[in-house]
Amino acid sequence: MTIAGLLKAGTLTAALLLLGATAPTEKQALAPLEGAGWELVWADEFEGAALDRSKWTPEVSCWGGGNAERQCYTDRPDNIAVEGGMLLLKARKERFTGPARPPEIADYNNPSVTQSHTSGKVRTIGQHAWKYGRIEVRAKVPPGQGTWPAVWMMPEDNAYGAWPRSGEIDILEAVNIGAKCKQCEGGRGENRTISALHFGNFSPQNRFVDHRNALPDLALPSDDFHVYSVEWGDGLIRFLVDDRVHLTVTADQWSTAAPNAKGRPAAPFDQPFYVMVNLAVGGRLSEENNGKGVAANTFPAQFAIDWIRVYRCASDPATGRACIR
Repeated sequence: MTIAGLLKAGTLTAALLLLGATAPTEKQALAPLEGAGWELVWADEFEGAALDRSKWTPEVSCWGGGNAERQCYTDRPDNIAVEGGMLLLKARKERFTGPARPPEIADYNNPSVTQSHTSGKVRTIGQHAWKYGRIEVRAKVPPGQGTWPAVWMMPEDNAYGAWPRSGEIDILEAVNIGAKCKQCEGGRGENRTISALHFGNFSPQNRFVDHRNALPDLALPSDDFHVYSVEWGDGLIRFLVDDRVHLTVTADQWSTAAPNAKGRPAAPFDQPFYVMVNLAVGGRLSEENNGKGVAANTFPAQFAIDWIRVYRCASDPATGRACIR
């Protein structure tokens, strides 16, 4: 998923091309939080009856990140709610008119757009961002052809320029869970979640590293809550599901074309990033795969987030590497 910079760069997210295979689960190393030296520095447990506006800003736009998604994101309780100790992002089939773009890329003109669905998206943009650490989310993704929930991170300041030069970290994407899937094991349909890094130069020179991951028992991730994490240190990023490492990427596998990155071997992933959570409807990655399109019986759909926690490496906050073992 991609936001700031896409429109100005005239690009489409490389996430549309994600084709990573599922590696054998027995090869996935365990990396539990306990004993690794991580120290909690920020969290939202979503207790109470309303979104904490000191932590999150809802996005209000009908843009959809340049992916031809079908939703307008709103700031209504119908789409964003805190109930029962959880953040609930709710996608509904209903025509809605709203601003075409989020404010940071609206420039001087922001016309109205009408979409066929509404949904929710919240971000820590302008309030909280982090460089290195472990970011965890306990969540239950929705099933259905046409759903695209995500937890991801974008650069606070675009220090290396517009997307993807300043990078993108996708902790979790879950596309069309339960829909037909010839490549999936387990016989239950699409049962893989995705983690990815995006980087490089403006399209078509944009690049990515990704992996599609199935649970050890090949169950649908929409059946229950799971903990999706990224451990991020200087020159090293790895992704986990329920403490199992399924993708590890080192600095020699990423790059940026930004001239000001010269002499910075970990660029662009050496700057603070903020967190966002959303439930997209349709879009190319969803509609061009599995059962194709958006199934009529998929909506309403709900993305449930139990908590989000951010840790730093207590013994090595400058690089985070001492805790990634």
